[in-house]
Amino acid sequence: MSYQYSVGTRTYQFADLKCVLAKATPARSGDHLAGVAAETYAERMAARMCLAAIPLKQFLEDLIIPYETDEVTRLIVDTHDKQAFSEISHLTVGDFRDWLLSDIADSATLKRVAPGITPEMAAAVSKLMRNQDLILVAKKCHVITAFRNTIGLPGNLSSRLQPNHPTDDTRGIAASMLDGLLYGSGDAVIGINPATDSIPALMELYYLVDDVINQYGIPTQSCILTHVTNQIQLIEKGAPVDLVFQSIAGTEKANKSFGIDIAMLKEAQSAALSLNRGTVGNNVMYFETGQGSVLSANANFGVDQQTCEARAYAIARHLSPLLTNTVVGFIGPEYLYDGKQIIRAGLEDHFCGKLLGVPLGCDVCYTNHAEADQDDMDTLMTLLATAGLTFIMGIPGSDDIMLNYQTTSFHDTLYLRKVLGLKPAPEFEQWLRKMQIMDEYGVVRAVTGQHHMLQNMPKHLLVAK
Repeated sequence: MSYQYSVGTRTYQFADLKCVLAKATPARSGDHLAGVAAETYAERMAARMCLAAIPLKQFLEDLIIPYETDEVTRLIVDTHDKQAFSEISHLTVGDFRDWLLSDIADSATLKRVAPGITPEMAAAVSKLMRNQDLILVAKKCHVITAFRNTIGLPGNLSSRLQPNHPTDDTRGIAASMLDGLLYGSGDAVIGINPATDSIPALMELYYLVDDVINQYGIPTQSCILTHVTNQIQLIEKGAPVDLVFQSIAGTEKANKSFGIDIAMLKEAQSAALSLNRGTVGNNVMYFETGQGSVLSANANFGVDQQTCEARAYAIARHLSPLLTNTVVGFIGPEYLYDGKQIIRAGLEDHFCGKLLGVPLGCDVCYTNHAEADQDDMDTLMTLLATAGLTFIMGIPGSDDIMLNYQTTSFHDTLYLRKVLGLKPAPEFEQWLRKMQIMDEYGVVRAVTGQHHMLQNMPKHLLVAK
């Protein structure tokens, strides 16, 4: 079905719905690279006006990637909750924007209708929104999950402690873990990107983090970010696996390039659930996404990168993860050129994820060849935390020495919690106070807690290999 919009004597023609979506998207380098972006500001505005008039029902009929050829499309269609959708089914995309911004769409209402919103609907309405609109609506969306602590409560901001090391040296990883814990990071997860996929080496990392969590009784969870097939194998071998990680994308072809499909993810979820390691909940999955991953796999089928990103959240929603985060600036300037594009993308991703009922965090980051700097990241993380972001990353000095990119530090988490009056997950906050890392006023006293933790540090972590 084609679409058009007329301005005076000029009529803009759009071949199909995915063309309208792409042309209506705020400018970004990835869509220009894919050849789907609007060529002028006038064309972009015409596409937005056209998009605003499209009924939400149309997204259930005019599928942007065919049902027959894509399992993500089949998942979106087959799991669509018609009863939840009935509350908004009479709206156009423009009406939907106005409804989301109104007081009628409160937190309880947004939670109720979330199963009826498809990723394409969420992506569409985000394209009509200013940054402040994305922040306002996302703030109203509360997505709460749990494993050994409770993530996503209003007024909370969690952090992933990311103690990466370029050679997986256990002392280096242990030092980063200690550093992060002393600054109140790690309630989302202690998650390591390993340098190797060797099963014995991965097993050592699992036991390393598990030893620290058990030694100190930390109410948090661990994750080693290796391929899902490795994690299934490690579960079979008896590894202490808390969360199962996998990068996911918004099309079947892109996921195949990752070596995964939905059935494999369900298998991994079942394996993790069988271990029964959670104490306050059973959300056992951790997903990462990022705008541009589908295009980089040549698997976007003419769909803009932000809509592809939103489709990945359908997979996440289906598998009830503890955590999902967009690694917003990691892929590079080919997809998000500068700080302005990274900031916009981060706000879009957070809005779409939360609107769909996904616990969305963000790796607020950039690569050194992008036209961005730490000031841009300060802006984005402050905007996202204001919008109710689930979690950010915590890395020593904001500089990941293993993955070689710039992200957020332990101090950034402290800054956001202090400026915006946010707290860690409640179970983790109690532990911080017990360990004398945080005082009764919520102030982190790293030096006070250091002596207490070092006294109980497992001895094998204090000696060289």
